[in-house]
Amino acid sequence: MRALESRITTYSRDGLRFDVTDAGPLGGDLVVLLHGFPTDRTSWDRVAARLHEAGLRTLAPDQRGYSPTACPPGRDAYRLDELVADVVGLIEASGRERVHLVGHDWGGALAWLVAGNHPTRIASLTVLSTPHPAAMSRAWRSGTEQKRKSWYMAAFQVPRLPERALAARFDRLMARSGLPAADRSRYAVRLGHAEALTGPINWYRAARHSGVAAHRVEVPTTYVWGSRDPFLGRTAAELTHEHVTGDYELVELDAGHWLPETRDAESAAAILQRVARAG
Repeated sequence: MRALESRITTYSRDGLRFDVTDAGPLGGDLVVLLHGFPTDRTSWDRVAARLHEAGLRTLAPDQRGYSPTACPPGRDAYRLDELVADVVGLIEASGRERVHLVGHDWGGALAWLVAGNHPTRIASLTVLSTPHPAAMSRAWRSGTEQKRKSWYMAAFQVPRLPERALAARFDRLMARSGLPAADRSRYAVRLGHAEALTGPINWYRAARHSGVAAHRVEVPTTYVWGSRDPFLGRTAAELTHEHVTGDYELVELDAGHWLPETRDAESAAAILQRVARAG
């Protein structure tokens, strides 16, 4: 065990306090798990259990807008530079110089940005579902596929109404997207009402006003993509390799979007292989 390490149940940054699940062997290599929208840190429970069996320690935070004591008001509080700084703050709180970083959905987009802007803190990167942000932008501009899949991103720019609409149809919409019943019921406890959705939806509203550069990623990287993802298309997935200069692997699964919940074995295997290859 590394000297003086202890469990982290919360960490603070800029007056906000984030809840964290810290589990697995305390002295194991550290994996940070970033959840997406509209889920929470429990989305990683199945994957994390498999990582623990392999000797890894995991930190899974409830991110800004999801953690009850980290829900600042206003769109600008959710700029990408703030979200990136939150993750760096967790790495610093862990006491480790470098961690293995994993993200899904919005957590994946954030993981790309953290790895690109803070490569010395990242030993390896594994992203589930979400392409590199620059690849996503290129796919959006190049055709109709990604625009059709991402229609909701524009709809979320409207104030207040998206929260009400999503809260009223939370279970139905999540079911249509392929999220299992037990998972969507668990997420609905926190996010199934309009007030709780403002912070998470503000990620979308603030993204257009954020100044974080989507640099090429130089750290060893694995990208896991489901070919039946209703939100993220093939064009962006196939362009992603052009934005990684480090060792890179694309793992394509015959799966939908919710990989941590529905493909935990394959997701964990990809993470473990990437961690092992990173040394």
